Amino acid sequence: MYQELSNTVQSLQWENIETDRKETLEPLISFIQQKVDDGKEINLNFICTHNSRRSHLAQVWAQAAANFFTIPEVNCYSGGTETTAVFPKIAEVLAKQGFTVFSITDTANPVYAIKYDDNHLPIIGFSKKYDSHFNPVSGFAAIMTCSQADGGCPFIAGAEKRIPITFEDPKVSDNTPEQEAIYTERSLQIAEEMFYVFSKIKK
Repeated sequence: MYQELSNTVQSLQWENIETDRKETLEPLISFIQQKVDDGKEINLNFICTHNSRRSHLAQVWAQAAANFFTIPEVNCYSGGTETTAVFPKIAEVLAKQGFTVFSITDTANPVYAIKYDDNHLPIIGFSKKYDSHFNPVSGFAAIMTCSQADGGCPFIAGAEKRIPITFEDPKVSDNTPEQEAIYTERSLQIAEEMFYVFSKIKK
């Protein structure tokens, strides 16, 4: 893990998250633990409306947390109910928190490679529908990161388990002086919760 990212991780206080959030995260912990106990790969698809902000933060931090706690065969994905683009501030915030982020394509829907370590495959970030061919088609947990997607998608084809873990949209701060602080705060909140989840997994 990159040193700057390691510093960010060391600043997280995942054991101190609120009790109600720990209860919200318990179904995800149980899903992952069962897969580990059964010796099966763990596929997690983080879903929000536009696949532009929260779902990418959750995908990236969950993959980093799995690596940090050496939980094997974890594959993290993300998707939306519609395709838009990764909001540029997401790439900026992740880079400031220690990930190496670089653009693979410069298009209306850019593709990013996001790395937490030089010797691991990058996380590929771009906006796509949750049922894109890029994502798993069965046996995965669908983690609903926004209430709009949770309410608007009563059925996720192929999902073995559907788990609502919603976060406030940092979009509310766009074009305001608070934007930097809000995006940083939301990223760190998601990081703490994903690290809490993987810290509870027994190998």
